Amino acid sequence: MLDLQTLVIYSLVVTFPAAYLAYRHSLRPTRTVPQPAQPPTQRPLKSIMQPARDDLAPPKDDPYTTEELKKYDGSTPGLPIYVAIKGTIFDVSHKADIYGPGRSYSIFAGKDGSKGLGMSSLKPEDAVADYSGLNENDRKVLDDWHAFFSKRYNVVGKVVDSPTSSL
Repeated sequence: MLDLQTLVIYSLVVTFPAAYLAYRHSLRPTRTVPQPAQPPTQRPLKSIMQPARDDLAPPKDDPYTTEELKKYDGSTPGLPIYVAIKGTIFDVSHKADIYGPGRSYSIFAGKDGSKGLGMSSLKPEDAVADYSGLNENDRKVLDDWHAFFSKRYNVVGKVVDSPTSSL
């Protein structure tokens, strides 16, 4: 039979590792039962398009020549910024951060850039009033831009010497 000393050593050899493992296990964070993946919550997309305004002034029909329109490109402090589309002139002054000098759409300020808007082009050579060469899809885009501006910016006049006045 086993003597007492062998029995003590044997029990220590077995109990110490078991006690150590039990201690280590108690230090681990409890594991949670995996939950089924939840679909990410859908946040509404933030639109860069401003909403339609309900505080627009009645449209004006003041005549402007293309030469007069050039003064309203945002480069002269105190003067408003105008953009013309299909001969209709819109006051975009409250969006100087977009149409002001050096800004993303400044190419259209102080002129009728209908062709460029219809083509969705920011090239200076496309920002011209004559949109007669646009295909049907580009004309639709141009009409959409005109409708967009009509709902968001005050109409301040018409370009009288524009090639669009005959279209």
